[in-house]
Amino acid sequence: MLLLKSLLAWLLILCLAVANGAFREAVLIPSLGRSSGLILSGVLLSVLVALVAYAFVHLKQGVTVTQGFCVGVLWLCLTLAFEFSFGRYVQHKSWVELFEAYTFEDGNLWSVVLLITLLAPYLAALAQAKSKHAKRGA
Repeated sequence: MLLLKSLLAWLLILCLAVANGAFREAVLIPSLGRSSGLILSGVLLSVLVALVAYAFVHLKQGVTVTQGFCVGVLWLCLTLAFEFSFGRYVQHKSWVELFEAYTFEDGNLWSVVLLITLLAPYLAALAQAKSKHAKRGA
């Protein structure tokens, strides 16, 4: 059941990422410029991923820290698999173009988003565990 809910949460993240990309291209970059638009888009997506992770752990109740880490690894693997397969086989991008997203060039924060994707479920589960422990001790 945790796996299914993890996959559903990741699908929500995927939808938010696509919407964020459309917003970046249609609004942020035209109004702020490429660098500022990419930075704001990266920060926005990182916050959205963190909120989904928090909601996932909070609503699921009982997600252990280890499970939170495993969910983060799953989300990261799914994201990378989607990013490379979609970019390569649907958008027909070269490998060089695909790896450019990992260079921080022009304010691209994609690597930070991936780090947040990996760590957010773990950190949310850790925070929940500490909160439960603190309530028991009080």
